Amino acid sequence: MLALIAGRGDLPAAVVAAHDGPVVVCALEGHRPDGVSVDRVFPLEGLGDLLHWLHGRGVTTICFCGAISRPSLSLRRIAWRTWPLVPRVVRALRRGDDGALRIAMRIFEDAGFRMLAAHEAAPSLLPLAGVWGVLPDGIEATARLGDQVSVAQAAADLGQACVLRGDTVLAREDEDGTDAMLDRVTDASGGVLYKAPKPGQDRRADLPAIGPGTVHGVAKAGLSGIIVEADGVMVLGQPQVRDALAAAGLFLWIRERGA
Repeated sequence: MLALIAGRGDLPAAVVAAHDGPVVVCALEGHRPDGVSVDRVFPLEGLGDLLHWLHGRGVTTICFCGAISRPSLSLRRIAWRTWPLVPRVVRALRRGDDGALRIAMRIFEDAGFRMLAAHEAAPSLLPLAGVWGVLPDGIEATARLGDQVSVAQAAADLGQACVLRGDTVLAREDEDGTDAMLDRVTDASGGVLYKAPKPGQDRRADLPAIGPGTVHGVAKAGLSGIIVEADGVMVLGQPQVRDALAAAGLFLWIRERGA
């Protein structure tokens, strides 16, 4: 049986809807997902109890999905089953996003669970390479700039998206996420949103996603379209994304990196 360790946003509900089989949904305290029932809410201090509960439910496979802000750890609240995990949890909280996720996944693996990526649990969320809409002239050079920015962001363990116009970087995603970055963008007419996994990241967790809300944010920011990496960015609510793109006159290029 599959269990989601779910965070905020629409991705957990999309995985549940697309997965072929039963799913248990667990949410970190303060990070309930949208549009899906949660079977168990757990504090970080109760991680050991969660592992025990998952075994009792017959769960064999774990999928991390959804947005999670870095939680705090209260030593006064730690459950006795969590105490052996505390040194690893503390190390994870001190690492960047990729390092923290690797430690978190290893905790679950060492407890006997298999890790499964969201796009492996729901393959239909990864659309085929291609263009939805019409590409503007000269967009290839801008896309290659996005590849370079992605490499730099990976080296700094920063976000997975940026806003580009021609050969200029207008904005880079930080820990606040893509939507917050788009809200900060001004005077971006003719720009594009570029989004891709960070090169070298563990793709079993934190694979980026876009959805109808992303399209609305791009339109509000005055951008002309979106470039995402094929097989690297999930597209949620694909019929709604197509409709929103068409209504706003935007494009989506699902592109092989380097093309």
